[in-house]
Amino acid sequence: MWPRIGGLRSLALGTPGELRTRLNTLVLAGVKTATAGLTSEYAEEGEELEYAGERLALVDDGDALVGVVEVTGVEVVRFADVPWDFARSEGEGDRSIEEWREGHAAYWARVGTPVTDDSEIVCIRFRLVSAGDGGIATGDLGT
Repeated sequence: MWPRIGGLRSLALGTPGELRTRLNTLVLAGVKTATAGLTSEYAEEGEELEYAGERLALVDDGDALVGVVEVTGVEVVRFADVPWDFARSEGEGDRSIEEWREGHAAYWARVGTPVTDDSEIVCIRFRLVSAGDGGIATGDLGT
């Protein structure tokens, strides 16, 4: 299972280090409003898919809370069928769906989970609900 913070499932983007820091910065700036995962990751962790309205705790490398996002939509599609409007909403600077596919295929291969055109991708759209400088130590995670 994924860690919980204040009852919320955590959202740990990318891999620890420079990548996670960059992705979190994009979320906190309102540029990144989506993320993609593999259905196989959910199965391995015994996790259910996110759902519209669910709030997630955005965490840093130390699993400290840096923000809260609310899921606005979830769709499972084949890797080859991820739409450009979704890829663009990930806010990572890809200039085409082909560039997005190349980058994501390379990422998943690096972390030991190569994908094919038929791999099932969880496309999660979200909006930033709250954020704090240097993480959020206290407060109501539901607001």
